[in-house]
Amino acid sequence: MPLVIELLTGGVAALQDYILAHTLTCLVPAFFIAGAVYALFPKEKILRYLGPNSPKYISYPMSVVAGLCLAVCSCTVLPLFAGIRKSGAGIGPAIAFLYTAPATNILAIIYTASLIGIDFALARIILSISFALIIGMSMAALFSEKKLAEVTDDPPAQAFTMNEETKVSNWLWVFFALLVAILLWGASSLITLTVKAIGLAVLLVALVLVVRHTLSRDEVKSWMKETWFFVRSILPLLLIGVFVAGMLRVVIPADFVGKYFGSSTVGATLAAVLFGVVMYFPTLVEVPMARMFLDLGMGKGVLLAYLLADPVISLPSILVVRRFIGTKRLFWYVGLIIVCCTAAGLIYGFITSL
Repeated sequence: MPLVIELLTGGVAALQDYILAHTLTCLVPAFFIAGAVYALFPKEKILRYLGPNSPKYISYPMSVVAGLCLAVCSCTVLPLFAGIRKSGAGIGPAIAFLYTAPATNILAIIYTASLIGIDFALARIILSISFALIIGMSMAALFSEKKLAEVTDDPPAQAFTMNEETKVSNWLWVFFALLVAILLWGASSLITLTVKAIGLAVLLVALVLVVRHTLSRDEVKSWMKETWFFVRSILPLLLIGVFVAGMLRVVIPADFVGKYFGSSTVGATLAAVLFGVVMYFPTLVEVPMARMFLDLGMGKGVLLAYLLADPVISLPSILVVRRFIGTKRLFWYVGLIIVCCTAAGLIYGFITSL
């Protein structure tokens, strides 16, 4: 009974700290940003440029951009991956999209910066995008497109044209800039509460004026609808994850993580990557788990390796991906993830130890 009380106390304490420190100033603006990106950016036009006939300088950047616009876990991304693959996307861009969406979506990067640090967030987005491109291009080079899927009759993408359909207005960029400014200003710990409140009030008034000038009523409704979707689908799982992480902190011996995972050895880094590859956590839950490991003494290189691998793939997603690309291609895909994440963790650990 005392253990149960201790577990519950640890979970509640972690939840209380998380809600007070991160939810209002970081996560709420992040949900609005993610909802705006999903509602207002023309995703169907982005996915059009992922076909096997599209030039690499178009298809691969588009696969990364499409992934950045989605906040999904390694399993939720699978229907999207299957859809773009079935519609004719090349194996390389499709794999790059499959990797990017759960690894580098906007919510994940913002949350990582808030909970762990801007250095980890920057390392995560730079390395994840690099790995998505490396793994996607490697898969395309290893396996012939003709053996994987039929090519659709869609004409190859040539180049982007600034017409009325695809042009994003300058006011819309101002709108997104204000959303990001609200997030950064609200999450800053370097300004007083009074100055923060005044700044937020000014930014919110400016945002309302821009919204009235830029967005139609239907676009605003779509924005609110997508924002609410992210809130109701992610926030409950996120709170559960924080609560579980708080309980685990109670039961994991204080010296265990620091003793076996405190330095960026090959064995420790590889073990962290394999744990991330096999385990499944809903989107963003890997971040409080990583914060817990960091507090328990995990080395920064080992932690980064885990954080790079965990959201990208899991045992359930491995079983599903096999149906779409086959056992041999799956072996290479998983192997490339393990090698890239382990190498990144070792290099990052070496750099931070200097």
